[in-house]
Amino acid sequence: MALSIRLSRGGSKKRPYYRVVVADARSPRDGRFIEKIGTYNPLLAKDSPDRVKLDTERAAHWLKMGAQPTDRVARFLDATGVKERAPRNNPNKGKPGEKATERAEERAEKLKAAEEAAAEAAAAPVVEEAPAEEAPAEEAAAEETVAEETAAEAPAAEETPAADA
Repeated sequence: MALSIRLSRGGSKKRPYYRVVVADARSPRDGRFIEKIGTYNPLLAKDSPDRVKLDTERAAHWLKMGAQPTDRVARFLDATGVKERAPRNNPNKGKPGEKATERAEERAEKLKAAEEAAAEAAAAPVVEEAPAEEAPAEEAAAEETVAEETAAEAPAAEETPAADA
């Protein structure tokens, strides 16, 4: 018989409470178990002593009998010093996925194109100096037309109150 030390869920909806149990590996998660050896309340603070309660003697006994703890229970057993747990290493965890790398490549291409355009503009400023001097003249002409429009509207606004009187 394959034994497992695992969590069995209790509590109500959105309020989980777990029992640490020794059970046959083939039995359902919340089903029949052989012995309850502790509790786990994930709603309590991480530094709370009531968050994880384990009977370490019984846990050591069942480990000697060949019971295999689940990942979460193995963490609890390591924290209490019953069983040493080797830390896992997943070097690919922080790497972005395929679509993210594609988007990053597209952004890099756009940035490179923008830098090239800026470099070309910086390399040829002599050619564009003459048009740069014309630009203020165009702005001055635009300001004159705006001034003419406001001057034309102002007398119309003055006539309206006089017509009402």
